[in-house]
Amino acid sequence: MSKAIVVGFACATLLGWNGLAAQAPAAGYVDLQRENFQKVVDDKQVDLYTIRNKKGMVVRITNYGAKVEQVLVPDRAGKLGDVVLGYDTLDGVMGGQASMGAFIGRYANRIGGGKFTMDGVDYQLAINDAPRPNTLHGGKKGSRFCVFDARQVSDSSVEMGYVFKDGEEGFPGTLDLKVLISVNDKNELVYDYTAKALDRKTLGSFTTHLFFNLSGQGGSSILDHLITINGDKVLEADQNLCPTGVMRDVTGTPMDFRKAKPFGQDILADYDLLKAGPGYDHAWAILKKPGKFGLMTKAMDPKSGRTLEVYSTEPGIQVYSGNFLEGKTPRDLGKGGALYGLRSGFCMEPGHYPDSPNHPAFPSTVIVPGKPYSGKIVYRFGVQL
Repeated sequence: MSKAIVVGFACATLLGWNGLAAQAPAAGYVDLQRENFQKVVDDKQVDLYTIRNKKGMVVRITNYGAKVEQVLVPDRAGKLGDVVLGYDTLDGVMGGQASMGAFIGRYANRIGGGKFTMDGVDYQLAINDAPRPNTLHGGKKGSRFCVFDARQVSDSSVEMGYVFKDGEEGFPGTLDLKVLISVNDKNELVYDYTAKALDRKTLGSFTTHLFFNLSGQGGSSILDHLITINGDKVLEADQNLCPTGVMRDVTGTPMDFRKAKPFGQDILADYDLLKAGPGYDHAWAILKKPGKFGLMTKAMDPKSGRTLEVYSTEPGIQVYSGNFLEGKTPRDLGKGGALYGLRSGFCMEPGHYPDSPNHPAFPSTVIVPGKPYSGKIVYRFGVQL
């Protein structure tokens, strides 16, 4: 058994909501080793950075894709557990789920058909959302596949930066992105980010893509997690998961999470939006003023008591129920040998609405020289006794 295992793992099969099974290790977490992430990729040094607060919270991040590989926070008994899915080597990260843990740019989420028009010029981007004809998360080599420049600012913060070149992945303009990732003594994981157009008008849309499992058991089902979404409108999506432009009222539908309910309660309902997912993979418009920092979603694991609140300045949030985790090796083989099966992790991705360049009524994602775009995302962890 590896010395990196803090507590030995034993495989167990857990039966989640609606009869979905998932593999889960016994309680424990992997002590990630920095040397397993140190490698030169694209002529740049990759490393593993650790930030921590004074209460014992620990976050570990690699600058390959600015991906968070570990978040250790306590349960209701005060026992630390790892509440995000990830990998224990850089090779695992590079061969694993592409978005897992990443900070996403230059354009988060989907652009329908990989096309948009700006100032009368048509742009065609790479299609990388097979079998759907979309551009997803910035293209074939968006930020999730890029090595960020990184520096440790303090024991509790690290800065990541990347410059998107003019024409990179088909987007116009040079865009300078800076992301400060920090923790504080409120047990918050905080992202402060700024994007500057350096030469001409461009597009920018950003999000975080952590896969959470608040139980601390990385392969177990998340369908019993209680979820709240602070929104009464969901963006209607077509069969390719791109918005139609219609905002649907959630009242009386499986998309209504205004009161806490288990993720799995309605996930198999006979409802058109869920069939396209399959499951939850949709954007909600959040009940707050545009650009204002506010509460977006909440989650709670009834077994461990761990809670998660998500706050952001962004206008919407994509909520994803881990529909494409498939338990495949090596792609879904995570830390400590945990196998990430269907719906063993969920994502809460604050950001602009998908396909915004093709919907003038949506908040704009245009960034112009002299007017930087800045945003903030906060994941606040706690416990319910």
